[in-house]
Amino acid sequence: MTTPTSDENLDVLVVGAGYAGLYQLDKLRRLGHKVTAFESAPRLGGVWYWNCYPGARTDSPGPMYQFGDEELWSDWTFSELYPSWSEVRDYFAFVDKKLDLSKDIEFNTEVQAARFDEDARLWRVEVHDKSADLRRTVSARYMVVCTGFGSKPYIPALPGLGSFEGEAYHTARWPQDREVALAGRRVGVIGNGASGVQVMQEAAGFASDVTLFQRTPNLALPMRQRPSTPEDAQLAEAMASRNNHFAGVDYDFLEQATPDVSDEEREATYEKLWEMGGFRPWLGNFNDLFFDLDSNRLFYNFWRDKTRARIKNPDLWEILAPTEPPHPFGVKRPSLEQRYYEIFNQDNVHVVDLQANPIVEVTPKGLRTADGTEHELDLLVLATGFDAVTGGITAIDIRNAAGESIADSFADGAHTALGSATAGFPNLLFVYGPQSPSAFCNGPTAAEAQGEWIVEFLDYLHRNNITRIEATVEAEQRWGTTIDEISAAALFSHAKSWYMGANIPGKKVQMLMYPGGLPGFLAEVNASAAQGYPEFVTA
Repeated sequence: MTTPTSDENLDVLVVGAGYAGLYQLDKLRRLGHKVTAFESAPRLGGVWYWNCYPGARTDSPGPMYQFGDEELWSDWTFSELYPSWSEVRDYFAFVDKKLDLSKDIEFNTEVQAARFDEDARLWRVEVHDKSADLRRTVSARYMVVCTGFGSKPYIPALPGLGSFEGEAYHTARWPQDREVALAGRRVGVIGNGASGVQVMQEAAGFASDVTLFQRTPNLALPMRQRPSTPEDAQLAEAMASRNNHFAGVDYDFLEQATPDVSDEEREATYEKLWEMGGFRPWLGNFNDLFFDLDSNRLFYNFWRDKTRARIKNPDLWEILAPTEPPHPFGVKRPSLEQRYYEIFNQDNVHVVDLQANPIVEVTPKGLRTADGTEHELDLLVLATGFDAVTGGITAIDIRNAAGESIADSFADGAHTALGSATAGFPNLLFVYGPQSPSAFCNGPTAAEAQGEWIVEFLDYLHRNNITRIEATVEAEQRWGTTIDEISAAALFSHAKSWYMGANIPGKKVQMLMYPGGLPGFLAEVNASAAQGYPEFVTA
């Protein structure tokens, strides 16, 4: 059903109600802007509404995985160091109650399309209220897209997938209204990124049989989960300093490079980081980890030997922790695990190496692999990731006044000025999107740090009666060159990862995020603000 165009005119229309969208809504509203957020889910949380699969939890520590406003963190403590999906939802409900956000959010409403009206200098945005099956058009001076890096699930084109007679779910579209049984069932998991690792850990304790279908081993790190302590709630210093650290958390890389220390000191440092757990061995390691293959290999060897010691069957070592690294450590995002490698010591847990024995087809009863084996399943879990970073943006039919779509514009690769706007698309801004720190940074930190710059930019435009902005091609080229130069010095191109868009057939392989760390990014955008935003043509 379609209704006529709404008379509603917003200063800012925000797409998404996760961390980034909520920050925009709260701060812009406080400054007096007329702003509404549109969220396709029935409640707050962004990706944490959709992520409710067995074992789903954060890989950032709870103290850091929240907004930096003392009004909020001083009254909230997660029960565990790495909170579960349900507790993250509770946190969003707490934030909502504190800030009264929901009154300006339209839930269960999907932003489907947007057209820029050049004469009026407005976005005409088509939204679909899924609850009432009503469509209308909302007008806004500026549109801020906050769809995050994991909002468009990727399901590979597996022959016969529709014929499977059991249950099959992508981890990001897990049933919300009922529990999916694991006990006594034959479970197959395709993919072993964070969601695959977490599902495997949970299923191994209940299912009669669990099989991982693995293409590339996950170089996972020990989570070191524990209950929260009173010390975890002492956050004033950590919150004040997290923008100064590469990943937006309360620690950073070491000041030394690997060759700067003796072999004994290097191994002692590795051991210390290993015992601390979490991402410390990744983002708190020697500062040449991402830049020097020899140094990287030394840590990979340490990881491999630590991991093999947990796997009793030596026949699995080359599959799960191979002698030669599948790629340099850390250039694909490592997952955090609690007992992942130990589950392969159980009789009910199996792994199929898809490099040697790929999936041929999905059958009504399960999966058939190249060796002719039919793996019979009751539940098929598609832990196959996302069309990351750009997918949530290009899923919306966003078109400029000339009719060009953002999807077409990004067909040969994402291009932005300062990770925030694209030439040819006036009055359109991104937070936590392409060529921003996004996936290289703690989510709430990035949402606030880039988000604050966007809020100040929008308020500057409002105060100066500027009704049209557009990023310049020259600014895009400079930003792209900056990212390319940083990436060329690092090791990221040595892996086929979603960081590079390589997991999506036909997608241009490029570094999708700004890889220079949050402080470097903030230096760039703050310099832009100080100079009057020269990356943009304003009118």
